[in-house]
Amino acid sequence: MNTATNVHLKGKDFLTLAHFSKEEIEYLLELALELKRKQLKGERYTPLQGKTLAMIFEKPSTRTRVSFEVGMVQLGGNALYLNSSDLQLGRGETIADTARVLSEYVDAIMIRTFAHQKVEQLAHYASVPVINGLTDDDHPCQALADLLTIYEVKKRFKGLKFAYVGDGNNVAHAVMIAAAKVGMDCVIATPKKYEPKQEIVHIALEAAKENGSAVQVVHDPYEAVKDADIIYTDVWTSMGQEEEAEERLAVFAPFQVNEALVRHAKEDYMFLHCLPAHRGEEVTEEVIDGANSFVFQQAGNRLHAQKALLVSLL
Repeated sequence: MNTATNVHLKGKDFLTLAHFSKEEIEYLLELALELKRKQLKGERYTPLQGKTLAMIFEKPSTRTRVSFEVGMVQLGGNALYLNSSDLQLGRGETIADTARVLSEYVDAIMIRTFAHQKVEQLAHYASVPVINGLTDDDHPCQALADLLTIYEVKKRFKGLKFAYVGDGNNVAHAVMIAAAKVGMDCVIATPKKYEPKQEIVHIALEAAKENGSAVQVVHDPYEAVKDADIIYTDVWTSMGQEEEAEERLAVFAPFQVNEALVRHAKEDYMFLHCLPAHRGEEVTEEVIDGANSFVFQQAGNRLHAQKALLVSLL
């Protein structure tokens, strides 16, 4: 990666990586690496003194909440945890009014919610940066941490094959766009009727064309992982889909990431998972706890990637 010196992200919203150029993404990754180095050396770096991040949660969270809250504290700022049921949102106040009110108090807003349109509406009416902590359509903060982990291990993006196996959900959308933006070839393998949204596949295909890579959606997990450098999966039943759990277990069974499947990847493949994992469902313990697994480094990198994001936007 070459650090771009003319990248300016102050005041920008972070709703999806589709809105960011390859240079801007690489800038965020370089900054994340630098902030991680500072932390490992014990260097204090507090550019966000006096700044406050409002964190709205309409979905439960471990990694998103802890990484954003700790990140703000380490950067010298403050974070407010706001459960939607504790806000007037839970009593019918509009997103537009909530955005305007919070903009009077805080320097940025992070929201973890269901409909992607809610994040877009919040950003439209807020006068401070809005960060998408997860929606049903996208998970860009996770994808940024994924890219950071891949770069730390593989030292490059170009020429790598990224294989995602499982549900064509928000994580699949995010990593497909992320891979295409930085020039990795990406193959998404899902059962029929569980493919990623076509409009998001189109965005990824356009990004891949710009950056000299390829994006493909297939229905054979073995085809996807053949000679792959990275294998990624996620839970088969996401939040809000609990009623489909039994049906999904049957449909996705052939897409389990297990020893038989990963033997078709390169010997030094990386296994990634956004967590939480349902061991014995989408991935076996042998794989997630094996020598090729980087899931906890990946989870840890949520902190560093988001610190880079906070510093850049604020």
